[in-house]
Amino acid sequence: MPIRSATARWQGNLTEGSGTIKTGKGGIQGNYSFKSRFEEGEGTNPEELIGAAHAGCFSMAFSKALADAGFTPTSVETVAKVHMDKTDAGFSVTKIDLETVGDVPGVDDGTFQKIAEDAKANCPISRLLSPGAEITLSAKLA
Repeated sequence: MPIRSATARWQGNLTEGSGTIKTGKGGIQGNYSFKSRFEEGEGTNPEELIGAAHAGCFSMAFSKALADAGFTPTSVETVAKVHMDKTDAGFSVTKIDLETVGDVPGVDDGTFQKIAEDAKANCPISRLLSPGAEITLSAKLA
C-alpha cells in the first residue's frame, strides 16, 4: 500500500498567523487560520479535513459492504460533523456524527442499518478515531 502524505505551513503566532494545508498530490489545498479553526472565519481547518477523510472512508466502506451483501448502491452520501471541545487535557476532538443517506435498491431498512453499523465500526478512519472520540451514526435510505 502507498504511504499518503499531506503538508502544512504556518506563519506567525497562533492568533494572528495563517497557514496553508495541501494533500500530497495537491487534490485538496486550503488556507487556514485561528479564525477558521476556532471561530467562523474563512478557510479550512484540520477538523474539517478529518471530517472529509472520515466521510469519504465510511462512504466507501459502506458501499463495499452493501455490495458484498448483494445490494449494489446507486449512491452513498455522508456528512461527518466533527466536534472539538475544550477538555481538561486541552482542545480535543470528542465526537464525530456521521449522517449518511444511501440510495440502495432492494435493501430493507433493518439490513441497511446493520450494514451501516458494521461499516462504521470497520472503516479504517473510524478505527483510528474511535479510541479517542465517540462516533455516532444516523443512516437513512433515500
